[in-house]
Amino acid sequence: MRNKALLLVILVAMLVVSVPMTMAQSDVGTPDNPIQVYFVPSVEASIIVSGGDVMKAALEAATGLSFEVSVPTSYAATIEAMCASPTNSMGFIPAAGYVVASDRCGVEVGAAAVRFGWSVYWAEYIVRRDSPIYTFGDLAGKTWGYGDVTSTSGYIVPATELANAGIEVGDVVETGGHNQTVLAVYNGEVDFGTTFYSPPLMPEGHASWRVGDLSEPWDLTVDESYVSDDGSKLFVGDIRVMDARANVRDTAPDIIDQVRVLRVSQPIPNDTLSFGPDFPEELRTQIIDALIAFSGTEEWASSIGSSDFYGWTSIAPAADADFDIVRDMVNNTPSLIDRYK
Repeated sequence: MRNKALLLVILVAMLVVSVPMTMAQSDVGTPDNPIQVYFVPSVEASIIVSGGDVMKAALEAATGLSFEVSVPTSYAATIEAMCASPTNSMGFIPAAGYVVASDRCGVEVGAAAVRFGWSVYWAEYIVRRDSPIYTFGDLAGKTWGYGDVTSTSGYIVPATELANAGIEVGDVVETGGHNQTVLAVYNGEVDFGTTFYSPPLMPEGHASWRVGDLSEPWDLTVDESYVSDDGSKLFVGDIRVMDARANVRDTAPDIIDQVRVLRVSQPIPNDTLSFGPDFPEELRTQIIDALIAFSGTEEWASSIGSSDFYGWTSIAPAADADFDIVRDMVNNTPSLIDRYK
């Protein structure tokens, strides 16, 4: 009898403990408990907010769920926010951020960006076009500008490649973002900068850019650089520029004439759509399906598909193992983990 009574007490206690969690998960996506959508501040916050609102409207129409868009102040703050909201958060975070978040609190990747058919992107090392820097080794002792030490293409991959090559730079300048890094090089405030590289779009009738092709497949003595009439695109001749330099075309329309790509890095897995560790599985699938459908609409280009936002052309499912190459880099950079705390 005592054993039965004890068993009953244990069962009741288990129910009491489990009910709050069940209730918390069951009301995710309601107006009282909207899904928190976090974007890392890699470009201008105003662009992310306006584009994020377009995505929010599309997701709410497709799923009937409620969403709330936020742009935390840093990559680290984005991860902190996701870990603090394990049941109702989703975040558009880069590969390194995902690896750290996964290790820290169990954040899970659900999908990753596709950009014009590419599931990877690169870091680019940029210098002024009149710079005497022409080889990787020439970066020794030079002033390095990067957006944020937690940025995959802006810092982590270049830092790993520089260390592996035995190249010790001089001073370092944390610029605050990709656009700021490009402008720091343009203005001569740093000797070189590192930011993201996406391949140029070749004109119709020409072969697409392939790995191993020149990072700048044009001849400035023949081809003129210019901004499109509507201000939305940067070209050299008929070739559309898609790397970080295109994002500062309004401020520096002559950016291609003044800043060149020294080299590009090894391929990097694209940015992720990740979810809090206790995010409901059925909602995760529903959201990913809705985003894949959204990527086929015109509104996508006004949201995360805009070249001024994150430049995703579509989205595809992804698995944790896809990010092992970045995980190895992060694990070999102990000081990096501290910056995410």
